[in-house]
Amino acid sequence: MSTEAIKKKKPKRIIDWIIWAVGILIILGGLIVVGIHFYVASSLPKIEGDVVVEILDEDVTVTRDGHGVPHISAKTEADLYRAQGYVQAQDRLFQMDLARRQASGTLAEVVGETAIESDKLFRTFSLRNAAEKSWETYDDETKQILEWFAEGVNAYINEGKLTYEFALLGYKPEEWTPIDSLTIGKYMAYDLGGTWKLQAFNHWAMQNLTEEEAKELLVKYPEGAPSIIEANLNNSVKVAGEFNTELLPNEFNGSNNWVISGEKTETGKPLLANDPHLSLGTPSIWYEMHLQSPEQNVSGVIFAGVPGIILGHNESIAWGVTNVGPDVQDLYIEIPNPENPTQFKYDGKWEDAEVRNEPIKVKNGETIDFEVVVTRHGPVISDYMFGEETPDAVFSMQWTALEPTHEFRAILGFNKATNWDEFEEALEDFKAPAQNFVFASTDGTIAYKAVGNIPIRKSGEGELPVPGDSSEYGWEGYIPFDELPSVINPEEGYIVTANNEVIGEEYPYHIANYWAPPYRYERIVELIESVDGSETKLTSNDMKAIQSDKKNFYAEEFLPHILETLKKMDTEGKYEEIITLLEEWEMFDNKDEAAPLVFNLLMDNVQKTLYDGKLPEDIYELMPAKYQVTDQLLRDAYAGNPGVWVTEAGGIDQVIFDSFEITITDIKSKYGTKASKWTWGSYNKLTFDHPLSAASDFLAQYINPSKQSVGGSRITVQAAGNDGQGNVNHGASWRFVVDLNDLSHSFQLVAPGQSGHVKSKWYDDQSADWVYGRYHQTNIDGNLIKTYELILKSQ
Repeated sequence: MSTEAIKKKKPKRIIDWIIWAVGILIILGGLIVVGIHFYVASSLPKIEGDVVVEILDEDVTVTRDGHGVPHISAKTEADLYRAQGYVQAQDRLFQMDLARRQASGTLAEVVGETAIESDKLFRTFSLRNAAEKSWETYDDETKQILEWFAEGVNAYINEGKLTYEFALLGYKPEEWTPIDSLTIGKYMAYDLGGTWKLQAFNHWAMQNLTEEEAKELLVKYPEGAPSIIEANLNNSVKVAGEFNTELLPNEFNGSNNWVISGEKTETGKPLLANDPHLSLGTPSIWYEMHLQSPEQNVSGVIFAGVPGIILGHNESIAWGVTNVGPDVQDLYIEIPNPENPTQFKYDGKWEDAEVRNEPIKVKNGETIDFEVVVTRHGPVISDYMFGEETPDAVFSMQWTALEPTHEFRAILGFNKATNWDEFEEALEDFKAPAQNFVFASTDGTIAYKAVGNIPIRKSGEGELPVPGDSSEYGWEGYIPFDELPSVINPEEGYIVTANNEVIGEEYPYHIANYWAPPYRYERIVELIESVDGSETKLTSNDMKAIQSDKKNFYAEEFLPHILETLKKMDTEGKYEEIITLLEEWEMFDNKDEAAPLVFNLLMDNVQKTLYDGKLPEDIYELMPAKYQVTDQLLRDAYAGNPGVWVTEAGGIDQVIFDSFEITITDIKSKYGTKASKWTWGSYNKLTFDHPLSAASDFLAQYINPSKQSVGGSRITVQAAGNDGQGNVNHGASWRFVVDLNDLSHSFQLVAPGQSGHVKSKWYDDQSADWVYGRYHQTNIDGNLIKTYELILKSQ
């Protein structure tokens, strides 16, 4: 062969080698993908056949329906709770472990340095310490149930069938204990009880704003407490830059619930509906179950890691909750001894504080020495360091949840109650978080009661931190249980709560300084009363429709004023098309409409117009009831009484128009210049993020359910609160509707799905159901349409 021929063949040979190499890489890549797939799938829980669970006394049947809801049938209470622990661990073990670690302040041990701040906060807030104190005071029967549940969880852990999350983080879960379950319960009190922020913000405002500016931003200015005001003015505690606002509970944690008398229903029996509004994520905060033994037959939801059913129904009654939102956390201005920073002044003497050494282990890092300092009032929550310079004053926090409480005994009472008297007796044990319970029974009773430890203060009403160095301040008990707000069989024929004010002017006790705006409550009442005739009565389908309602009563109040401003200020007709769009809007936050996009972003931008540059970012995040405060500033201004904040921003018309122009500029930059193409759903997208998804965009694509356009907003009955970037990560974490005429079943929705395993068919099968208001039926009479039966064998 000639040299010329060799030269001609050489390029082709190189190309062949490249093709061959690429082919090998593709094959190897495919094998890796297939291998990962099979590895992840290998930890799917067994849901059919038999499995030996040696801790059981007798066999237990676990039947999963078509949506993955486990129906557990056991012959004894011991085996029922053991099986509940085992099954929860099958579906949610990683979530359970992460939850106990977060609440206990031990996340950094498995996550690394990114969790150090979280661990410090939760060690300081002392949730696990409070759980341990509660355990010591529980009765033997409840302790036994918590131990049975832990036995079941550990039986599954010991099988060693761990999900990919444990492998990614490189650790194995420790043994489950009853304290872990109690700590998760205390975390829910934390998530629903962040009223200390109000006092911290108010303290900062009084230190850094003029009196007039502060008065307008304080939800309630303590006119009748000069000594408290003086203490806040003269003892400055550092607030700005001291608190990680990313770790604070969501501002909009709330819920809807209502119950309808049989007089207004098609079946002649009560209807009950509940949809708690909490953070949305993967997996869901709730886990749906049906528990059956000779002593009980109950269905509903529970937090993963906890025994019993906290919300739901049995064969005789149904119940649901919303958050009361009372002032149950008080800050005290503590004066430390300059010579000994573990001593604090009290009634003219230096008093030793408790100091807990709580070293924080850090994955791939050094253990951090950390101390929790606890005064007579509670833990010091300021950024308190034992350095050379002792601060002049710090905050400690008194909180009802840090006392021994017995919510799990209450839950077990709910599950077996058959009437209002028995249910109310169980309610007396539910101390933290304080909740609005609605109730219905097959005997036709409907009822409501607010429950929980709500403090009676010696001085003030929780508006500002109080002096910690005097016995003249503090708590002198709680509102007596029998004097908490309560209603039984009202003449109206219905009871509704939506975090709105639940007391009248004559109520003798202080409960809260602020409540949720009344818009959701008013809309629910309007819809109930709209179907109130002799021929047309309410059905369970009506209840479902109400839960998905997107009417914006917020817009009904403010949009007419805003339109007047826009027409006045838009002298050149630049925004005529958009103004017309808003005029024609029927004020439903539907995902396919443009007007909700303009209105909702406008109202957010009003706050930026008023506060940007005047409030530090973290102080703004601490600001309680910022929407209620801002709304009142707007009401006053439109009524002809503009305050200092609106006036300094140029007056009400200028505030609105400046905010409007910012809004339209932002919308055009993201969605184009044609208003006819804008939609609320292009911004407002339902998001169920997995806790590990933030570590990697690639991983997020694999483990996060797909985002979906969704209607609703933070103030509609179908609550859809977004994070300011359009990610709807807060709303109805569970939807529940039940007709007391037939308690053999209920209608439920737990999105994104029952399972925490990414390869499960029930991982995100209810995600679209959330958007479209679809429910599944959960039966408790054994009549299941599609089933997967697993027998837990005792030997």
